Amino acid sequence: MSRIIAAINMTLDGFCDHTAISPDEEIHQHYAGLLHSAGTLVYGRATYRLMEYWRTVVKEPTGNKATDEFALVMDSTPKIVFSRTLKSLDWPTARLAGRDLETEMTALRQQAGKDIVVGSPGLIISMLNLGLIDELQLCVHPVVARSGSPLFTNMNGNATFTLVKTKVFSAGAVILYYATAKK
Repeated sequence: MSRIIAAINMTLDGFCDHTAISPDEEIHQHYAGLLHSAGTLVYGRATYRLMEYWRTVVKEPTGNKATDEFALVMDSTPKIVFSRTLKSLDWPTARLAGRDLETEMTALRQQAGKDIVVGSPGLIISMLNLGLIDELQLCVHPVVARSGSPLFTNMNGNATFTLVKTKVFSAGAVILYYATAKK
């Protein structure tokens, strides 16, 4: 059975706003490693559209080793996209989800293999509400954004997590690894 890991970058004040943070080489190396260990990435439409940027980096590398390696791993890792509006995808390693979230993710989890990484705020919350997340990885950047998408909206009731470990980056970002309480 595969584990489902929710991994997301956020600001100190709890917003998931990619424009408010500046991932450095160390962060890109970390996430390249996470994606390399993943069998599947799961995104919603908006986050998927943001991730399509990495296709351009594969075609035209930046010259920054960590960034370019992250782009290659992102490009090659299979992706499932949940969307009510997209009818097709042209990224060869991406496909639209064919079933509802709970059915699709339960079936995917049952397949033997690598971890499944979810990286969209809305999907993370929906999956937490369904009890599908095994581990929550919050990469908290030392930035106060004061706007953006707050992660923990639309939660059903309270949630309790157990801190398993932390990872501190030299520029001040910290990843908090939490195990989730199962329903």
